[in-house]
Amino acid sequence: MTSPVPINGMDYEQLLALCDAAAVSRAHADNLRAAIFRHYQTDFSAMAELPKRLQSYLATRTFLLEPACTAMRQADDGTRKLLLSMSDSKEVETVLIPAAGRLTQCISTQVGCAVGCTFCLTATAGLTRNLSAAEMVAEVMAGQRISGKQVRNLVLMGMGEPLHNYDEVARFLRIATDPKGMAFSPNRVTLSTSGLVPAMQRMISDNLPCNLAVSLNATTDIVRDQIMPINRKYPIAMLLETVRDYIAARGNKRVLIEYVLLAGVNDTLDDAHRLCELMAGTGCTINLLPFNSYEGLPFRRPDDATVSAFRAVLVEAGMVAVVRESRGRDIAAACGQLKTEVMQRRAGKNRAD
Repeated sequence: MTSPVPINGMDYEQLLALCDAAAVSRAHADNLRAAIFRHYQTDFSAMAELPKRLQSYLATRTFLLEPACTAMRQADDGTRKLLLSMSDSKEVETVLIPAAGRLTQCISTQVGCAVGCTFCLTATAGLTRNLSAAEMVAEVMAGQRISGKQVRNLVLMGMGEPLHNYDEVARFLRIATDPKGMAFSPNRVTLSTSGLVPAMQRMISDNLPCNLAVSLNATTDIVRDQIMPINRKYPIAMLLETVRDYIAARGNKRVLIEYVLLAGVNDTLDDAHRLCELMAGTGCTINLLPFNSYEGLPFRRPDDATVSAFRAVLVEAGMVAVVRESRGRDIAAACGQLKTEVMQRRAGKNRAD
């Protein structure tokens, strides 16, 4: 007998195949899909709408991946950060961000990251491995279970570069937006990339069901080379040409441009004017993110006056520019912080022992 496989990562065609293998009606695939992906049921024997034969088959051939929550922090603003341990004990972060009338979950797509952005704590640990689609679904299921609320928006902005894990991320996106499954609207799912141009072009041809966010963070190749090494292969002009291709192919769908403001690095008024020139005519929304400082990284958060002056230049140029205040700053909610703190605490305990 083959080893059981995680059912969290199965698409509808695979669920149909399970019904065929169990010698039951294919109609039960719809019930199974709803039980797992819409109602987040985890006990096959409790899925009363399924025949016993199928329940028994599922219990021996599949399993529901349920990562353990090994650490959790809750901020004064309601943001909750979870550290989840997968079946091989590799840990990733996911963040639950409440707002009026909705709950957004930020999920990870890799254990670590290979891109090497110098302002990102996750990058300091390098890449361990990719997450499977089943593990990404399991993150969402864990968020639903722990919060006790319906997650409305998904952002693939946690640990990892989603487009370095293209195939599994694409599978996850299709499961997440299946209208008879997890049923997230594609307009409520956003993938953030550091600028992996070939994979962005593949997104266009594959018509992935999600919004696109691009982490730009600089207005010259000199600065972006320093803080985002990926720019040495895919410089700003090439990246923004692909953004324009994406917008044109997706019916002028607006792309979110993320710009982390680093004091004394990319936050001058000259930077703001150059950003206006770079983004002219794209219709992109600019998301300004004052850096979330953390000990061990050589960057600082700009003061409020600098942030306001930067945004004012963009607004004066007719651009949609939003300052996104860091959520959960009191609980190490920026990418990689909770995992780093937990690992440091464990290392200290081991030395003490």
